[in-house]
Amino acid sequence: MMNDLPILYSFRRCPYAIRARMALIYADICVEIQEVQLNNKPEHLLLISPKATVPVLQLTNGKVIAESLDIMRWALGNHDPEKWLRFGNDAEALIKRNDGDFKYYLDRYKYADRYPDFSQDYYRQQAEVFLAELEARLVNSKYLCGHSLSIADVAIFPFIRQYAGVDRDRFERSVFQALTKWLDTLLSLELFRVAMKS
Repeated sequence: MMNDLPILYSFRRCPYAIRARMALIYADICVEIQEVQLNNKPEHLLLISPKATVPVLQLTNGKVIAESLDIMRWALGNHDPEKWLRFGNDAEALIKRNDGDFKYYLDRYKYADRYPDFSQDYYRQQAEVFLAELEARLVNSKYLCGHSLSIADVAIFPFIRQYAGVDRDRFERSVFQALTKWLDTLLSLELFRVAMKS
């Protein structure tokens, strides 16, 4: 199937989709966004990506990119004016921890009633192990890998936004003051605003 623009299957609030949209916008890559109803996924999405989780990007040549980080790397490989990729292994290692243990405990903290083996406080405390690592970085620099934005900030930010949204008052009163400031900085980006309008 050939299209004039790449098609991005997305879901507005999904953190994986948010980071993919932000990277595409930053890289100045125009796409046709297909907002997916998760309980009624389009047949074409199921055809090109059997796992059918958003985001999925279909390029104009028919190639399918079905992982958010791969979409980000593809976009930045095409155009990366502020050198988001320059931090290499450091950024990749942080993202891996975010997408691994932190995401695991974030889901259980947010939906604790679905995971009754432990309390919500337990899941929150386990998630805070990663938050403490981010806080330690941000005490000495504006962003996670230094004094300028990188792929790590944009890839991790939607998940910290989700974590903070579970109990925003508690998050703002927490010991994670540098992280709170970082989150507010990312929330105020025009890039994020545009991504959420897409």
